[in-house]
Amino acid sequence: MQYSTGIYPKMEYLKLAGASVVTVGAVGTAAALYLSQGPEPIPLITDMNNQTQPWKHDGMARISRMCKNGDLLEYQYDDAKTLLESFKRGARISNNGPCLGRKPSSSEPFEWITYNEVLERAKNVGAGLVKLGHRPVNSTHLGIYSQNRPEYVIFDQGLYMYSMVGVPLYDTLGTEACNFIINQAKLETVVCDTNAKVKNLLDRWKETKDTLKCIVCMETMSDENQTKANANGIKTMLFSELEKLGKDNPVKENPATPDDLCLICYTSGTTGLPKGAMLSHKGLVAVVSAIAVQLQPAGVDIGPGETMISYLPLAHSYERMLECYIFTHGAKLGFFQGDVRKLMDDIKELQPTLFPTVPRLLNRFYDKVMAGVNASTFKKFLFNIALGEKEKEIKRGVIRDNSIWDQLVFKKIQAALGGKVKLITTGSAPLSPKVLSFLRCIVGCPVIEGYGQTESHAISTLQLPGDAQSGTVGPPLACNAIKLCDVTEMEYYAKNNKGEICVKGPNVFTGYLNDRVKTKEALDDDGWLHTGDIGEWLPSGTLKIIDRKKHIFKLAQGEYIAPEKIENVYVRSSLISQVFVHGDSLQACLIGIVVPDPDLLPKFCKQKLNLTGNISDLARNPEVKKAIMADLVEVGKKSGLQSFEQIKDVYVYPEMFSVENGLLTPTFKAKRQELLKYFKKQLQEMYDKMA
Repeated sequence: MQYSTGIYPKMEYLKLAGASVVTVGAVGTAAALYLSQGPEPIPLITDMNNQTQPWKHDGMARISRMCKNGDLLEYQYDDAKTLLESFKRGARISNNGPCLGRKPSSSEPFEWITYNEVLERAKNVGAGLVKLGHRPVNSTHLGIYSQNRPEYVIFDQGLYMYSMVGVPLYDTLGTEACNFIINQAKLETVVCDTNAKVKNLLDRWKETKDTLKCIVCMETMSDENQTKANANGIKTMLFSELEKLGKDNPVKENPATPDDLCLICYTSGTTGLPKGAMLSHKGLVAVVSAIAVQLQPAGVDIGPGETMISYLPLAHSYERMLECYIFTHGAKLGFFQGDVRKLMDDIKELQPTLFPTVPRLLNRFYDKVMAGVNASTFKKFLFNIALGEKEKEIKRGVIRDNSIWDQLVFKKIQAALGGKVKLITTGSAPLSPKVLSFLRCIVGCPVIEGYGQTESHAISTLQLPGDAQSGTVGPPLACNAIKLCDVTEMEYYAKNNKGEICVKGPNVFTGYLNDRVKTKEALDDDGWLHTGDIGEWLPSGTLKIIDRKKHIFKLAQGEYIAPEKIENVYVRSSLISQVFVHGDSLQACLIGIVVPDPDLLPKFCKQKLNLTGNISDLARNPEVKKAIMADLVEVGKKSGLQSFEQIKDVYVYPEMFSVENGLLTPTFKAKRQELLKYFKKQLQEMYDKMA
């Protein structure tokens, strides 16, 4: 498989499914190519050194060169302006193809239901909810508390058919936050996948008793839960019973409009109670459309017959956006078994063509591959030659999986991802340029990084397939403009092409549910979303994330510190897996908590320090701590950290920060306040020793 990027002279045309591309004038770097879309063509970006243009409505803002006549893109297809219309389009173009798949058990193959089966069941679910007394209007909010599975999608589509709005709940929000959401969003009915989640809701009933009236469960209700629900006056029913209720009591559809809300997505955040970002059908359709017109011309066309694996939380906008993309283009979605330890087995069996992921998983993948390579001198020699040759191809815009180096060196790695991956996407946190370049060489398909927030319907920028740059998040999507605003306290100024990233377009959210103060903090009077991230425009017109406005503090001597920037440097140490950098305005230096790499640290200790033992024993050893500190300082120096940005002491903690222990958000971001509370004793002891 080989992907054309349109940036080198040999390419004369691109063949696409469902669209046509023609050349105008000379073919080459500066050639103007156009993607046919309705009566007017959309210009393509073929010059990787000139990916943006000024926005006619604001001279300080930039937009994609794929924006026709300087206008932002709202939708791609006339028959797909809402999520329901997009799903029905997928059903049509796939000829009612397979849609949702899951494994009934570990030993059984994936079983699939078709698009029309999903639509039929969704209509029954929606009608069943109406029969329960929920009004088919956009002010009706229903909760879902479930892992990714087919019923989740069926529930969502059922809501869209009757203009209702879903509100996801998830375990790592914590009890207080879940209670807050149920009450603020007025969730009278919540759909759960397991009895464990039903029990969680019933155990906190006193805090939600004025709101929660009905619980629907996807599995048979336990006697304990049924007894407790009856005692508290809460109605219960099975998901299958809800479907039957709707089937026996059909209701005329009242489908959502583009401006209607589709989802209230509560951001877990790193501090305080969650905020309910109100997301619209128009917003999600806009980002899906903008992604499509950016990917399709490069030959990365996901359509009928293609497959995505669903394992990232559906409670978050990143996965929602990806699944909307899949359904709009008639592809199919396979769900993992729910156990991350079996994820690689699920991937091998499903053989996805679209593989969405996050930096934390890609970093671990990189570390595992390199550990295997470094185990043999010959392997390392051959691997480095292959990597160098593939890097040369990437820089020429050639992305393929059929070179001699793929056959000799990288085939096993590609097979671990199923062997059919056409596109890997990553987001939610920065990915090291080193790791990104490495992956592009070994996986044989485009690996692209995007940037966005829940408040921008998951994404605002996306790298172009074939752009060999790393360390950037690409140009703005065609659906939004981006400008940089001065952050004087950090000495970032728009005149120097640096500042806070601000986003405007149809994909910007409408605000936070019942929270005018937080909404006003995020959206200014002109409709610009202030992200809190610091960006830099590169000469190519792409955006680079360089800092974070939030989570900054001053040390005692007045130096501003952005801990996440430092953590992104330190995490490249081969001896550690995770790091939390801490400081405050009463202290003159930084300290940290590190989690050692459970595979690489023991090998290092045995070879370099002549030490053996389990990871807990090694974490307590002063010699190990000294070696980790030395490596972190060296990594920091090579990455250009200032002396005041280097940590002066560290506590080595043997267990991973995780979603399960409450130290990471579901998108694997550090929950800084939780980490601070969890390690309060160790952090204070480190500062006390310095006094």
